[in-house]
Amino acid sequence: MPSKEPPRRRVPGPARPARPRPAASGRPAQRPAPRSAPPRRPAPRPAPKARTIRLGSPKPRLRLVSLGLTLVLLVFVVRLLQVQAVDASAYAAKAEKHRYQEYTLSADRGEITDRNGVALAASVDAYDVTADPKLFTPEESKLKDAPEQAAALLAPLLGKEPAELAKKLRTPKSRYTMLARKQTPQVWNQIKDLKKVYEQKAKPANGGNGVNLLGGILGEPSTKRVYPNGELAAGILGYVNAEGRGAGGMESMLDKELAGKDGKIRYAQSGGRRVPTAGSQGTPAVPGSDIELTIDRDIQWAAQQAITEQVKKSKADRGYVVVQDVRTGEVLAMANAPGFDPNDLSQANATAMGNAALQDAYEPGSTAKVMSMAAVLEEGAAAPDTRVTVPNRLHRGDRLFKDDIDHPTWYLTLNGVLAKSSNIGTILATGQLGKTQPEANKVLYDYLRKFGVGSPTGLHYPGETPGILAKPQDWSTSQQYTIPFGQGLSVSAMQAASVYSTIANGGVRVEPSLVRGTKGPDGRFTAAPEPGENRVVSEKTAKTLAQMLESVVDDEEGTGNKAAIPGYRVAGKTGTANRVDPELGRYKGYTASFAGFAPADQPRITVYCAIQNPTKGSYFGGQICGPIYKKVMEFALKTLHVPPTGSGPARLPVTFTP
Repeated sequence: MPSKEPPRRRVPGPARPARPRPAASGRPAQRPAPRSAPPRRPAPRPAPKARTIRLGSPKPRLRLVSLGLTLVLLVFVVRLLQVQAVDASAYAAKAEKHRYQEYTLSADRGEITDRNGVALAASVDAYDVTADPKLFTPEESKLKDAPEQAAALLAPLLGKEPAELAKKLRTPKSRYTMLARKQTPQVWNQIKDLKKVYEQKAKPANGGNGVNLLGGILGEPSTKRVYPNGELAAGILGYVNAEGRGAGGMESMLDKELAGKDGKIRYAQSGGRRVPTAGSQGTPAVPGSDIELTIDRDIQWAAQQAITEQVKKSKADRGYVVVQDVRTGEVLAMANAPGFDPNDLSQANATAMGNAALQDAYEPGSTAKVMSMAAVLEEGAAAPDTRVTVPNRLHRGDRLFKDDIDHPTWYLTLNGVLAKSSNIGTILATGQLGKTQPEANKVLYDYLRKFGVGSPTGLHYPGETPGILAKPQDWSTSQQYTIPFGQGLSVSAMQAASVYSTIANGGVRVEPSLVRGTKGPDGRFTAAPEPGENRVVSEKTAKTLAQMLESVVDDEEGTGNKAAIPGYRVAGKTGTANRVDPELGRYKGYTASFAGFAPADQPRITVYCAIQNPTKGSYFGGQICGPIYKKVMEFALKTLHVPPTGSGPARLPVTFTP
């Protein structure tokens, strides 16, 4: 039997057609009995027809987007072409500029040595302290006042003002600035130590911002000029300027040979530091040549000590000593007082920074009488024993001439005129050089020129004076008579020394020289050219003059007794001239001098000394320059191992009995 289903709860629902129920045992289902129909609901309204949405055509939009992309790409392409084709070289140059740094490699400056190879000027290691200003900008340093802070740290070490350094560190749009040149290795080591301290402080672990305040400070290896002997020979050597170039003396005169040729180095950098793996390229520096002077350091020292002491003792303006080898013309010493220390030019007196022995022109006085006597002897106008009557006063032209001291009438030989340094006797002797005074003037002028007066010495030294010698037709009435005894013309100390070396060398003038030769970077020595020579007077005249000059030192009547050297025959001449004050432009004070050579019969060395405007003690040349001559000559003879000749002096007559 079919199971009975529990009654179902009817839920109202929408009317739907009845479905036949299957029979339980496979019999056909019976149609259920009709039920009463529910109440009829109103028929629903028909739903509105759905609106059809049609998509617009995408082609216009695609065209617009394509056009925009095309324009953008076109801009990029044009810019790319501009960067890589049109402006490629300019951008490459900018990249190179920022990526690579190029520095000059300073060539080692050649040494200046004395004749024995002793260094008088040399170059030592130094550092140029530079900076990269970009690393001190607020963006890089993370500090607004980085330049001021760094400047305050560096100023005491570099000896600069903080404001000056800060200004350089603030150089706009620059990657390089020079803070200080030629600093010693000690100074650079102090800066490096300071950099390490601030590098530690900059580490984040120590509370820093990771930026080293002094990271942009760099040191470039360089060289510094030093003068091991201080003031010794400073007048000859000169000095170099802040850029390391010669600015005076031999440093300037031979700057091209000494300087060599700078090189260059180029390397990659980042953050102010060199990239070690990037390599470098450049050209090496070529060192300068070494210069060997004719100077003997020891003789130079003796001359400088002697003249410095006497200038101080006499409270004089200045003085000079020149020592020369009479056979070769080589200058063995050239000393000036006061001098200067080329190692510290800040303390130097500007008036003492030249070489006064070559640059001062002054009236030589009686030391010039040897040229007048040479002319008289060479022309045969008189002989050493020729008698000359010398009155106390001599009227010539518009003047009365006198000797250094008042005296009764002297009865002198020509030798005695030179020994006693008589102005009047010299005027009388040179008057015999011509039938008329103008003719005599012309003859004397020619001899003065042969001796080198009025011409450069041949040293080619910067600022050297040629002296002053007017042409004979231009001599004033007084000059006709003053020039024979050394007033009215001007010479340098070197010219005056050369005159005596000419007499000592048998009458042949050899141009003075200061350079023996040069040694190039390859170590090869090249000797200096041979100096020029010219005969001024005959050997006979020169020998006679040497004997006459002995009387000045050896004879009791002579004015140069203080220059005598035991064991040696000495020839010399004193000088005491009225001095033209360069500031006043008129005569004021005196020039004291002494010149001579030894041994007198086999001359080897000439020594000349002059002191300008001595104001304390004696002002006579024989009194204050004679002892200097003796001291320097003795030292030079011993240094060069020059033995005495062993022969006695000629002892020519000085006076005669009327």
